[in-house]
Amino acid sequence: MKKIITNFLLLIFCSVPRFIKAQIGTDKIHTINEDKSSDPGFVENFSFTPVNALSKGFSDIKSLSKKQLNTVSLLSKAGMDKISLQQAKYAMMLDVAIESIKNTTLYQFIENWYGTRYRFGGTTKKGIDCSAFADKLLSAVYDLVLPRTAREQYKFCEHISKDDLLEGDLVFFNTRKGVSHVGVYLANGRFVHSSRSQGVMISSLEDNYFARRFIGAGRVN
Repeated sequence: MKKIITNFLLLIFCSVPRFIKAQIGTDKIHTINEDKSSDPGFVENFSFTPVNALSKGFSDIKSLSKKQLNTVSLLSKAGMDKISLQQAKYAMMLDVAIESIKNTTLYQFIENWYGTRYRFGGTTKKGIDCSAFADKLLSAVYDLVLPRTAREQYKFCEHISKDDLLEGDLVFFNTRKGVSHVGVYLANGRFVHSSRSQGVMISSLEDNYFARRFIGAGRVN
C-alpha cells in the first residue's frame, strides 16, 4: 500500500505547471483538486501527462511557482520526508524521477554556483569560465584535479562514447576553433557548465547549438 501511495504522490508533482518525468505512463488528463489536504486520499482526483520540463523553458532553479512549492510540502506532509526541495528542483531540471537525485554534494555545489556569471579566466563567484568551473566541481565533489583549460582537460581524460556517459564525466564542444568549451555531465543528456550567455546553468546535449558543436566525452579516473 505504501508503494502505491508513493507512486501516486510522485505523480502529483508531475501535474504542476512545469513537469518532471514520471515513471508511470498514462493518457488521461485531469487537474489536481484545489482542496488539497495532507491525507493521501486526495490522490484519487488527478492524473497527468509527462512533459519534458527543459523543453518547456524550465531552466532556472529559482523559478518554482507557489503551487510547485506547495506540492513539495504536501509530499512531506504525506510522509515523504526523504524528498527534499533540492531533489524536486533538480529532478524537474533533468526531467528524471525524484528518487534518482541522490548525490546531494553535487547538487548543493551546483546550487551554490548556479547563475554565477561567465568571465574568461575567472575562477571565483565574481565570474568563472567553463574549465575553471569543471575543475572546481570535480575537485569539490569527486576529489579529482583537472588541468586549467578545456583543451588540456580533453587531452587529460580518458575518451569515452557519448552513450557511456555517467554522472561526473566531461563533455567537450567546439565553440571556437577546436576544443573550447567543457561541461560536467549529470544525467538524461543534461550537463552543467558556465556558459558565456547565462553563466553557470544546466543545458541539454540535444539542444541544436550543443549537438552541432559536440566533440566528445571524457572520464577522469
